[in-house]
Order: sequence, then structure tokens, then C-alpha cells
Amino acid sequence: MASVGPSATSTQPALPSGIAVLKTIPYAFILPEIFCGTWVWILVAATAVSYPLQQGWVMYVSLSSCLISLLLLLGYLLGFHRNSENWKVLDSLYHGATAILYLSAAVLQANATIYSEFDPQGTLHYQLNSAASFFAFLTTFLYILHAFSIYYQ
Repeated sequence: MASVGPSATSTQPALPSGIAVLKTIPYAFILPEIFCGTWVWILVAATAVSYPLQQGWVMYVSLSSCLISLLLLLGYLLGFHRNSENWKVLDSLYHGATAILYLSAAVLQANATIYSEFDPQGTLHYQLNSAASFFAFLTTFLYILHAFSIYYQ
């Protein structure tokens, strides 16, 4: 009779729990994703949202992905995954989808930055929008890096 369990030759690496999450690649990318995403949201909110349709999407993507990433990080820290292989799939799909959403938000934020260059309110809004664009593209890169590194792990 054939064995039902996993074979001894194909061992999967264990998912980290607790503080080991912050020391293991790709899970260590979650904290910088949250940090940079929070800066995107703060910087866009500081511009008084001059272009509500564009920057509203940027704020939605940054705030929702920040909160979901925080919940995912807490799930890893508290060990809710119980070393299930489904968490790797969930993690990869979430970070891949969020990378696509963040890329669209970063492009819209860059467009708002271009428009704010000629804004009569001064250079402060342009500088804040420029910083928000930088952090949006950096956060996009972090989400892409996380999604590919968890996929190829």
C-alpha cells in the first residue's frame, strides 16, 4: 500500500513563526512594505488631496494594503499558519495582486505629481507629491520582490 504522507525526499522549508519572521527572507519584506506604504498614505494626505480621483485611489490602495499586510504579519508572528502550505500560496497571491494595484497607484501618483508642478499653491505640494511617488514606486518594488521570492522559495 502506498504512503499517503509526503515523501522524505521532498521536504518543504518550515514557515517561520514569532521573531524569526523578521529574520527570514521573503517574510522580512513585510515590515518595510508596511513602513513605506504608511509614508505613501501620510504624504498624499498632507497634500490636501488636490486630485481626488487619482489620489483617492492611491490612498485606498496604500491604506488597505498596509492594514492587510499588518494582519498578515501578525498572523505570521502569532503562528496562525501552523506550517500550512496554503499560507505560501495566499502570501504569494496577495503580494502579487497588491504589487499590481500598487503599480497602478504609483503611476497615478506620478501623474498627480506632474500636475502639481504647476500648482499655484506653491512647491510644497509638488515636493510632497514627489516624495509620495518615490515611496509608492519603492513599495511596489518591495511587493514585487516579496511575491517573486515567495514563489521561487
